[in-house]
Amino acid sequence: MKIGVFTEGNWFGKVIGNSDESLNDIIRTDLAWWIALDATHHPIPTMLGVDNDAYDLGIMILPKNEDMIKHFSNHNVIEIFKSKCKVTSIMQEGPHWYFQDYSMEQQAWFYNSLISVDVIFAHNKSDVEYYKGLTNKNRVYQNKSLMIENNIQPTTKSENRSGVIIGGNFCRWYGGFDSYIVAQEFEEQVYAPSMGRKIKGEEGMPNLKHLPYMNWSDWINNLSQFKYAVHLMPTHAAGTFALNCAYYGIPCIGYDSLDTQELCFPHLTIQMGDLYKARQLAERLKTDKDFYNDCGKVAKENYNKYFSIKKYINDMEKVIGEITNETN
Repeated sequence: MKIGVFTEGNWFGKVIGNSDESLNDIIRTDLAWWIALDATHHPIPTMLGVDNDAYDLGIMILPKNEDMIKHFSNHNVIEIFKSKCKVTSIMQEGPHWYFQDYSMEQQAWFYNSLISVDVIFAHNKSDVEYYKGLTNKNRVYQNKSLMIENNIQPTTKSENRSGVIIGGNFCRWYGGFDSYIVAQEFEEQVYAPSMGRKIKGEEGMPNLKHLPYMNWSDWINNLSQFKYAVHLMPTHAAGTFALNCAYYGIPCIGYDSLDTQELCFPHLTIQMGDLYKARQLAERLKTDKDFYNDCGKVAKENYNKYFSIKKYINDMEKVIGEITNETN
């Protein structure tokens, strides 16, 4: 089975061995997928140079860059894609509603792209149902979030953890302010990552320290130092923050409809906006040692049960087998 991947990323070939930088980013979800699938990557603009029927399965992530969207919406990119791959698919990137921020013409192009390919891949079970309803396609499958664990080197042993990590910055996309307020319940130092959507003035918030900008390997290694996590992000996508926390067994309070959160932290998952319940859970994690330990234990067990690389490969082999058999 030859799998080709087409994205706006400006690099060619397999992930392993491309560069030291790609190896440092190896935990990033999209790169983890391509490693597990043994896929070959091509930048979308170079697609014309790929041989016809070069791949049994093609996976495209439609561009989010505004200039690339404008360019590709005026060209027959999907038809070219279909000539290069025997079975074509589009992989969700970001929340399923992301394309509705585009212009009307670009929204129509995005939708027509979805209905023109053979298969759609989505992040969460709820996203699968969304795309089935949006496109009236039955061939919508889940491509779960994934971590490659080979190069993980935690900085801190579990018994030495302290502090609270929140999952994003103080903008609506990440819901960082809500996470910050709930995190105060733990009465420990609160930390936040530095990300592209960082809001001016965040650094002045009391009891808040920002981690420096990191590649993914540095991020996952440094995450091991934290005792608690809060991620009240209203934007549901790949769910990597909850997945990363589950790997270490760091209890994470977060919203439902995100599979990594619901499956790994069933006792710490709340309905959207229920900050009162979030505060109660934070208080219980702080005061009930057995509850804290159980949440961490369940998270690690369910990470291995639902999100290990072995589980991912087995599930995707079944899905790809079903897809190719139906097409042939």
